[in-house]
Amino acid sequence: MDLRNTVRGRVLLPGEDGFDEAARPWAVGVHQPVAAVVEAENAADVAALVRYAGEAGLTVTAQPSGHGASGDVQGVILLRTGRLDRVEVDAQARIARVGAGARWGRVLAETGEHGLTGPAGSSPAVTVAGFVAGGGISWFGRSYGWAADSVRAFEIVDAGGEQVRVTAESDAELFWALRGGGGDYALITSIELALYPAPSLYGGRIVWPAARTAEVFDAFRKITADAPRELSVWINRMAPPPPAPPMVTLDVTYLGDQAEAKALLAPLEELGGSLSDSRGLMDIAGLGTIAAEPVEPSPMLARTELLTGLDGATLETLSGAELAPLLNLQIRHLGGALAEADPAGGAGGELAEPYMLYLLGLRLPHLVDAVRAKQSALVEALGQAVSGRKPYTFLAPTENAAQAFPADALTRLREIKRRRDPYGTFRANFPVLD
Repeated sequence: MDLRNTVRGRVLLPGEDGFDEAARPWAVGVHQPVAAVVEAENAADVAALVRYAGEAGLTVTAQPSGHGASGDVQGVILLRTGRLDRVEVDAQARIARVGAGARWGRVLAETGEHGLTGPAGSSPAVTVAGFVAGGGISWFGRSYGWAADSVRAFEIVDAGGEQVRVTAESDAELFWALRGGGGDYALITSIELALYPAPSLYGGRIVWPAARTAEVFDAFRKITADAPRELSVWINRMAPPPPAPPMVTLDVTYLGDQAEAKALLAPLEELGGSLSDSRGLMDIAGLGTIAAEPVEPSPMLARTELLTGLDGATLETLSGAELAPLLNLQIRHLGGALAEADPAGGAGGELAEPYMLYLLGLRLPHLVDAVRAKQSALVEALGQAVSGRKPYTFLAPTENAAQAFPADALTRLREIKRRRDPYGTFRANFPVLD
């Protein structure tokens, strides 16, 4: 059977015009040696491709854009789901129905018209499907937990090539695994996602010169020590390429009114001396602008760790260490609902660590070794403050799924993978059986 006669969407093979571009992930510098690229036209295409792969003994990996690409895709068929991008909002039921290719920026633009928000993260360019498949740490995770826990139903294609609707009632085991288990068990074609009321959203970024770093870090620790769940605060030490100066920033969102937010952020008002301050009431659609992350493909090389706390020594290391050649050192405040065990939750379970550290450099040939060395040195200097677990959506190409899940959850996920995909038709960015 010929692959081009199997699906309606475009098929590209190695050596053909457009293949290299089609196979290239968002993460520039990650090589994907795939056997073919299929751009699905619809869910029926996805099902036809899975049946084709099963009969041919081939493996399929799905990527709308490849934000989390690992490069571990030798000889597989790369499925692009970017055309499955429908977005439907049921404001009365507070549900969004989104295709596997729908990105958060568009979803928030449509939910925001109804005073509702989804559990979105920092980037508007990331797809909802990829985000929730890996758990998803949202701006509102402190209030609502993992983004994956907000999923109410999936439309999937199983290893037999059948289109199936999966809910907690119809298939509790698969539903649990699909919510944050890494996407290794079926191909998601559509999602029903719970939405949350956001009649008032306050947010923005404050920027100070790097000379104020120690003071800003101290204020960050004070604010996050007893912050309510509605408040999320992330701190960044930025070292952009010259001639731009180094700086320290705080990124903030608050699901509430402006007066309440300012009272909670009083330590920042005492600091003064900011270079800029974009905080204020904002539209839901603008959520993805706060962190100002690149939306175009970028050569980013990141390492993420979870932190057990911010004691004096940890704070001193993070605020005082030399950053070069890194571009950014970010700490996100977690906790709240993320730290609570939810019997009805997905595979991510509870995330006990109260902070997440993100170390970012450039994946350029002349910088890669130095960036990795600096990331390793900073993590080593933190010692026992680093827990060792990593959120799935923040795994790097040199890491693996075993680092993302508690041991009991990993064992359960592996059993589900063996039962649901016995011939290995599906391959996630970070497979649970590798």
